[in-house]
Amino acid sequence: MDRRDFLKAAAVTGVAFSLKMSGGMDILAQTVKSKATASKTADLVAVMGGEPDAMFKKAIAEVGGMGKFVKKGQKVVVKPNIGWDKTPELAANTNPKLVAEIIKQCFSAGAKEVVVFDHTCDNWIKCYENSGIKKAAEAAGAKVVPGNNESDYKPIKLPQGKKLKESTLHQAIIDCDVWINVPILKHHGGANMSIAMKNLMGICWDRRIFHDVDLHQCIADYCTLDKKAVLNVVDGYRLLKANGPQGKTAADVVESKALFLSQDIVAVDTAATKFFGQVREMPLENVGYLADGQALQLGTMNVDGLNVKRIKM
Repeated sequence: MDRRDFLKAAAVTGVAFSLKMSGGMDILAQTVKSKATASKTADLVAVMGGEPDAMFKKAIAEVGGMGKFVKKGQKVVVKPNIGWDKTPELAANTNPKLVAEIIKQCFSAGAKEVVVFDHTCDNWIKCYENSGIKKAAEAAGAKVVPGNNESDYKPIKLPQGKKLKESTLHQAIIDCDVWINVPILKHHGGANMSIAMKNLMGICWDRRIFHDVDLHQCIADYCTLDKKAVLNVVDGYRLLKANGPQGKTAADVVESKALFLSQDIVAVDTAATKFFGQVREMPLENVGYLADGQALQLGTMNVDGLNVKRIKM
């Protein structure tokens, strides 16, 4: 997308933020329309233009602080995307600075323990190390556990699912009091987008059935599990615009410096997809699991009806 086309896209819904993407080009990045008021806690927060940790600090304050979601003595899981043997600059995995800040805030809120894991696609040891997440998470005080042992996944029922009626769930999620979903915003060759809803595929064992049956519906069905994330934090500091979910070269990456946060998993994915759509065309109807999730009453695609707070740093 060239500058002229991007500006046209950004102008579609009104107010925009100015920020700088990789290559030094100044562009406008449109977030969703907001009905936010100063007196009401935000339903969805979009932060633009800062570093990952600083953007999270701004966002969590707008929803009442981490203490609203994590209580003293609780066991917490922070679940990033660590699926690929890639460095942070290639935007296949969640930014380690964001993961570290979330962990720190969980402990500040009184968490007894914070666990980090993912069911990786590449070798889990290389993914954990080269993503920078293992080092950052452990430095922040978290326990980093593997996600590659089938015995750690227990069978669960999904009675609300339309096509996926049963699956598995990692023991860390089963054992925790609350968990926080921290995906990166990126293109995906099969699902078109990989954000918060799809990030849940990293807490189950056998993902093949998702692809074999109906990827979009199964993503939505799995999100009906009883133990839902208390927060969904979408890392848009760098976004992978092509060749996802792992990318090929730095040319696939845009330094977009954004973050989206909400308890509503459908809304946060909808907002993030709209943002992504300004870099590369991505109609919401092409991300079928959004509508499937809304149909299952997991959340709303009508972000205009929410109290959305936009912050420019």
